Amino acid sequence: MATATPKSYFWKGFRDGTPFVFVAMPFGLLFGVFATEAGLDVVQTMAFSATVFAGAAQFTALQLLQDNTPTVIVLISALAVNLRVAMYSASLTPYLGAAPLWQRACAAYLIVDQSYACSIARFEKEPDMSVPQRMVYFVGSVTPITPLWVLGTYLGAVLGTQIPDSWALDFALPITFLAMIGPMMRTLAHVVAALVAIVVALLTVAVPFNLGLLIAGAAGMIAGAQTELMLERSKS
Repeated sequence: MATATPKSYFWKGFRDGTPFVFVAMPFGLLFGVFATEAGLDVVQTMAFSATVFAGAAQFTALQLLQDNTPTVIVLISALAVNLRVAMYSASLTPYLGAAPLWQRACAAYLIVDQSYACSIARFEKEPDMSVPQRMVYFVGSVTPITPLWVLGTYLGAVLGTQIPDSWALDFALPITFLAMIGPMMRTLAHVVAALVAIVVALLTVAVPFNLGLLIAGAAGMIAGAQTELMLERSKS
């Protein structure tokens, strides 16, 4: 494995990221349709998708805008939804932090749930990978996803309501996260964080402006962190 070239790791990342194309396309289509229904034209939709490049935050912002939510709440909610990307970045720093600045800047833009899930699993499985190998693997994992996300967004924006409801595109969002979260439930802390977040989200469903999700996310992170601390104390 030590003799593997960066190019070979690119294709490993490409292969590992390829299964996510089955949700990237419908996810993009759904956002394109949703954006046009919210009043955005094709150019605005594509600009939104290209600059933010974070599906969950984009859906959150549009939904709140449709509900005439105050702009401050929209911004806070979208940023809060994307806080997970900051945690992804912190998690990847020990593996990619020694790369050149321009490479880290590109990687920061390309951090999405799928690229993180593939990369962190590979990096933990093969700790002897070099920094160039890790970087090209990361880029490879997101390469099959990015163009289909952009293409799907464009087609959704152009076709709009012509896409029949029977296609059930809204399955893409929950399926995407379930596919990523399942394999990552490796420790008790992960499981506790997920369960607490689910319970709190259900209990706070009536909180205005979807702020219950933010409360649930914070509760899950606190519960997970406390569980890790308790486990460490019990070991010591």
